[in-house]
Amino acid sequence: MDKNKEHFQDLIERSLKSANRLGANQSYAEISTVKGLSVSVRKGCVETIEKSHDRMLNIVVFDGKKSGSASTSDFSPDALSKTVEAAWHIARYTAIDEASGLPEEDLLAKEFRDFKLYHLWSKSVEDMISIAKQTEEAAINFSNRIVNTDGSFVNSSQSYSLLGNTFGFFGSRISSQYSLSVMPIAGDNQGNMQRDYWYDSNCNPLNLSDPVHIGKYAAERSIARLSARRISTGNFPVIFEAPVALGLIGSFVQAASGGALYRNASFLTGSLGKSVFSNHIDIIEDPHIDGAIGSTSFDSEGVSTIKRSVVSKGVINGYFLSSYSARKLGLSTTGNAGGSHNICMISSKTKKTDDLMSMIKRMNRGLLITELIGQGVNYVTGDYSRGAFGFWVENGEIQHAVQEITIAGNLRDMFRQILLIGSDVISRGTKTTGSVLIENMSIAGL
Repeated sequence: MDKNKEHFQDLIERSLKSANRLGANQSYAEISTVKGLSVSVRKGCVETIEKSHDRMLNIVVFDGKKSGSASTSDFSPDALSKTVEAAWHIARYTAIDEASGLPEEDLLAKEFRDFKLYHLWSKSVEDMISIAKQTEEAAINFSNRIVNTDGSFVNSSQSYSLLGNTFGFFGSRISSQYSLSVMPIAGDNQGNMQRDYWYDSNCNPLNLSDPVHIGKYAAERSIARLSARRISTGNFPVIFEAPVALGLIGSFVQAASGGALYRNASFLTGSLGKSVFSNHIDIIEDPHIDGAIGSTSFDSEGVSTIKRSVVSKGVINGYFLSSYSARKLGLSTTGNAGGSHNICMISSKTKKTDDLMSMIKRMNRGLLITELIGQGVNYVTGDYSRGAFGFWVENGEIQHAVQEITIAGNLRDMFRQILLIGSDVISRGTKTTGSVLIENMSIAGL
């Protein structure tokens, strides 16, 4: 895909020059293209085969401290010219914003590393269908209690983008992403039915988990839910299983992002340099890990990225800022225009033996959460309320599955009440953590 770099750079240069001729003092443009192929299988039959090829050029122009943007998927000279003109007309009639403009030139990336994020897969459509069938068959054959499935899915995509601005900066990114998932449905002779799922994803298809393992593990999780029932209302310790705990990191990143902070729409406003987490918690952002999907030499503005400690011993050292939000807050950009890069939450208390079963024994009595439902997070106040599914624990052992409950708390309290992070570390997307044990949360049940 990188073979298009010269052509794309020419398109961007022509767009930037066109903006300059119209009167723009600064501008930047990005071209992105994504190719995808996905297949789905249900009960041994092919349900869908989808191919996609999307491309887009987006340009942002500045008329002093006013800005406008426009985009097009048509790369013809006439379409590009009209797109630039549309962005310019928008900029001329928008309000002056002193925070607008390109990042400072000396902050732009000058060195570019290959983080080994692009890997071709030689599998044909027929091969992908075979893998999907193999995964589903492993789930169905695991037990006669697997009575149906919601399907098995194999997805592949390759993306390329090139960013350029009027300072002469050009930076490209190329990556691939592959995933495999299955959703078995379990049932018993009493008419109870439950479903769960499991999946794996990686930029390198050779690093995907074995399809049979994914199928069997997904079936095991579905069967475990057949004992589900409600529990009594009360306050109890809670373990967020590692895949669910990734959402806690996501909630922190959103609350600590510049857009929420400068609008004063986050419970973390004014928290820089203050203790927010338990004092054994660190959060590291490392954009320079080979093979990690969030790795990049520059953010979506071209600003150089760095490894940094976002939280150290519970204290917030930095936010997630673009050049625009940084100016709004009177701070410096952190190279996070476009989002965070490879966030890992760790605890100085974690030992190698702190796997999920060890954490369950330590909790002794409480709730293990394996799925959350709904979007009940108020980032202004930190209030947290979600539907949940999981397992009730007594005497350090799982007793039965739990359904039709709601867990509630406040993110500020939840962060401070993290007792332990497990050694069962999982990475998905740009976030990494083990299971998280929280001292106390409200559970609404019977």
